[in-house]
Amino acid sequence: MEPFDGAPRTPRLPRQVGQTLTELAHVTNELVRATTVEAVTTVVTEHMADAVGATIAALGLRQGETDARLIGVRGLPSDEASAWRTFPLSSGNSMAHAIRTGERVVVVGADEISRRFPEIAGRGERTIITVPLQGSERTIGAIHLSVPEAVAPHPAALEFVDVLADTCAQALERIEAAAVAERQTSRLAFLAEASIQLASSLDVRATTAKMARMTVPRYADWCAVDVVRRGSLRRLASAHTDPAAADLVAAMRERWPEGAAGGSWLDRVVETGRPMLVSEVTDELLDRTARDAGHRAALAALDLRSVLIVPLFVRGRVAGLLTWGSSTPGRHYDEDDVRFAEHLARRAASALDNADLYGQTRAVAEQLQRAVLPERLTGDDDFEVAWRYEPSGRTEVGGDFYDAFPVGDGRHVAFVGDVMGRGVAASAAMAQMRASVRAFASVDPTPESVLDALDRMVTRFDADQLVTLVYVLADARAGTLHVASAGHLPPLLAHPDGSVERLPDADGPPLGLADGRHGLELPFGPGDSLLLVTDGLVERRDEDIETGLTRLQNAMRALRGATLDDALSRLVRTVGDESADDDVAALVLRRTVVSTAGGGVAAPRMSA
Repeated sequence: MEPFDGAPRTPRLPRQVGQTLTELAHVTNELVRATTVEAVTTVVTEHMADAVGATIAALGLRQGETDARLIGVRGLPSDEASAWRTFPLSSGNSMAHAIRTGERVVVVGADEISRRFPEIAGRGERTIITVPLQGSERTIGAIHLSVPEAVAPHPAALEFVDVLADTCAQALERIEAAAVAERQTSRLAFLAEASIQLASSLDVRATTAKMARMTVPRYADWCAVDVVRRGSLRRLASAHTDPAAADLVAAMRERWPEGAAGGSWLDRVVETGRPMLVSEVTDELLDRTARDAGHRAALAALDLRSVLIVPLFVRGRVAGLLTWGSSTPGRHYDEDDVRFAEHLARRAASALDNADLYGQTRAVAEQLQRAVLPERLTGDDDFEVAWRYEPSGRTEVGGDFYDAFPVGDGRHVAFVGDVMGRGVAASAAMAQMRASVRAFASVDPTPESVLDALDRMVTRFDADQLVTLVYVLADARAGTLHVASAGHLPPLLAHPDGSVERLPDADGPPLGLADGRHGLELPFGPGDSLLLVTDGLVERRDEDIETGLTRLQNAMRALRGATLDDALSRLVRTVGDESADDDVAALVLRRTVVSTAGGGVAAPRMSA
């Protein structure tokens, strides 16, 4: 370039122009290979600037519809560069003009600069070259170069700068497209993982806690999940990168609760059902939002830069809120984040609804279970009774039933049964069977009589459910135990000396499928304990039933040397399988050592 002598003219030094073009060609190659915005910025503000001899260089991008921001600058003092970090497109500078109009700007000489762009004047004689970055749909930014000579650039150099600007725009769009694709892929993977995690628990608090922990610090520095309960917001979970800030948030909610006079951001989202995006938390916004001076100071202490609140919809109503807060400089939420958070909120709302429905259904099931099973069983002077019932954790009521009661003359009835299936039908059959056993036992408590009556009832009413039952009549005066079974697991008998015997297996099919039953009579002396169980205590996946019965028989020694209730609890814990999906019912009948009813001990015999 030649010194300026009063009027712009085209340089006549092709060797210098050729060198400039060669260097600009190298810059173009660098832009083609660039894979990050930082790399593009370095190429423009350093290598491109050096190629044209610019002492000041800047790369700016459009920010929204009204502003632009510098993503790279060289040659300006830090305070001046900071002042130009963001500026309106209506500003009177060459970069705003180029972005606004899409036209290249070339200004030669201090006077021309002062006339056209007074905002950037005052640096002596120089030449300004500002070229727009034309994206696929609109101008996305501009490159600004300031050469400390008042020399008109060679047309060939200007054409090359234009080409380089296009290459820069393509590189930035390519990098942005790759970043968007990577971000979307990452978010889709996150949503898939979130769906799995949220569906893995049917506990409302566990579900919300998982959601809060998953998003911090990946998408937020602070996350909170609130649910609407009886018209008020109730916080179920929160997570924060800074424990001190978490404590501050909790203290603020206690001192300035939601729903206070004047409302809050959360209240507004509940009322409107629309997301709230606060892209940038400004001092003016805090001034308008704060309820008093103390609240204003607390909000400032949180150092929030951006906030996003989205509603959790359940069957058309706002059932809760998902709140993200950012304290990280540079992380400001936008409309794309709103859409992403709404996708997560839909999954979270579904999980919360399922958990809530499960809790309600489970409560109803437990109430129904308590209604059809005995609340307590009591022994008498001749017999102690202990029992355990442990539901599997499903929402459907199971079919296990049990009972024990005295029938007079030193005799005691005990039974355990199982209606195959679950749900209301099984529960109704279970209640019917238990009531029927008690009714038939009140007429004639002998096992054969009770089971024959049950067989007739099941056959007559053509019941669909398959029912198994083991029924015993203990007689303290006779010192005997009379047992009959309808397809149920065999009882176990433990003696005071520690020996345990398994009674013979059931000699008949389930109820309604036999024509006459036969019982077993055997001695039942002081201190003897009889255990009746359902298969939920014995059966395990991929294991033979015989293995389970042997394990139970070995554990029967736990019934010695302790109160009957504690001993049965220990036995169930030892033998039970927590991973099993079947209910467990267990009942122990122990003859007291000191009995008010004397009597001999009869030898075992079969009775018709």
